[in-house]
Amino acid sequence: MSASTKRTKVKTAEPEIEVMKASEAPVEAPEEAKVTPKKKILFVASEAAPFIATGGLAEVIGSLSKALARDEKYDVRVVIPLYQDIKKEYRKDFKFIGNTYVSLSWRNQYCGVFEYTQDNVTYYFLDNEYYFKRPGCYGYYDDGERFAFFCRGVMEVMNFIGFYPDIMHCHDWQAALAALYLKTIYCFRPEYQFIRAVFTIHNIEYQGKYSLDILEDLFGISYHFQNLVEYDRCINLMKGAIECCECFSTVSPTYAQEIKDPYYSHGLDPIIRRNEFKLRGILNGIDPDYYNPATDVALFENYSEEDLRGKAVCKEELQRMLNLPVKPDTPVVAMITRLVTHKGLDLVKEVIEQALRQDMQFVILGTGDSSYENYFSDLARRYPGKVVSVISFNSDLSRKIYSGADIFLMPSKSEPCGLSQMIASRYGTVAIVRETGGLKDSITPYGAGGNGFTFRDYNAYDMLYVINEAIGVYRNKEAWKELIIKAMRTDFTWASSAREYEEMYRNLLK
Repeated sequence: MSASTKRTKVKTAEPEIEVMKASEAPVEAPEEAKVTPKKKILFVASEAAPFIATGGLAEVIGSLSKALARDEKYDVRVVIPLYQDIKKEYRKDFKFIGNTYVSLSWRNQYCGVFEYTQDNVTYYFLDNEYYFKRPGCYGYYDDGERFAFFCRGVMEVMNFIGFYPDIMHCHDWQAALAALYLKTIYCFRPEYQFIRAVFTIHNIEYQGKYSLDILEDLFGISYHFQNLVEYDRCINLMKGAIECCECFSTVSPTYAQEIKDPYYSHGLDPIIRRNEFKLRGILNGIDPDYYNPATDVALFENYSEEDLRGKAVCKEELQRMLNLPVKPDTPVVAMITRLVTHKGLDLVKEVIEQALRQDMQFVILGTGDSSYENYFSDLARRYPGKVVSVISFNSDLSRKIYSGADIFLMPSKSEPCGLSQMIASRYGTVAIVRETGGLKDSITPYGAGGNGFTFRDYNAYDMLYVINEAIGVYRNKEAWKELIIKAMRTDFTWASSAREYEEMYRNLLK
């Protein structure tokens, strides 16, 4: 074949290549068919609702994880210890997925792993009967060792279940060691190197303080890393987590500012100020389905902001249940609280008898310091028909008080966030709060068109003035009804808070 013939054939072949039929061209997958990997979030905490709860921390873990898991972009998981007191109605459905062993200094301890899924959230429960087969969650002499085992167990279980999160979100001092272990013992393992640590302070008063002598022997952390945890001549686990995490947060914007001040920080303010460039304050929320007066089975009668008739029934039945005179026009002022000083009970002691000179009833539910338990029990004996003191922890009665009272008093000296004022508002019980922490961020003063009553200074007579102001507004039935509806319609859901957490996570993962 001649050279000229070859050239002609090449020329005729070229257009065939260029004019290829559309049906024969390679087809790219449509944009919507491309699967974006989910961002993986692991919450590490010492308790979680609905399984076991001693306070607001459990509700935050249960509600925030559920709120984030509603978004298909996230794979949300939670890990807590398998306590003896976890509710049996859930425990019976836990699935045992295996066990591993956890090295903690010279110890090598069994760690069973149980799994449970609810509301798109996967929960893991770490089992070791020596550490967790005990009543309650806290208050044992070896709590440091118990939660060191838990945190080290979290790190080992990641490998066991094959789940390495993009964000490991640790809560309070009991989970602080997980952030420390991530940045010390585990930082050299490739699969752990891209995990971002977030630490949330729910209450800065409890910091996890221990003697420096036990850093290696108890916590299994080399003295090479002593500078991370040493503060004020002792181990401070909260300080260590703040130093190690990429970002730390508190449970309200105001509290984030307050803990820079020695008055609120319990000695940790220099560490907070040094690390404030990575500090965020995000207000907690509540689960509007769990706290819903329209569906709550604990209430004497259900109601909503559109139909408040059931609230009057709840008040009447509460008065009858507590042996108070049934008086629909007498305001019921309530407190549901731990009976400890920082809840403002010294203010209440100082002026409550002056407040009781007018037509009002006072109900208090809670346990705590014996001095307060004895005082309020004695107050109820001295003011029969006006004061009821219930010294117990009773979740069913608390719902009945939230729904049956008119005014909810919360004069805390400090309050990182507080959920009670939100729950009370959700049930149409108008809150009186001191302007601190999350109380300031969630309740705004009636005089400025807000959803409750507030006072600024920690002063008993300022509180008494506001109580009298609230009772004065209560006498105006139309104004009071408008205030109830405004309180009930306040958005305390996790929707906006979850968006703020998402933004924080996205910034860390850029």
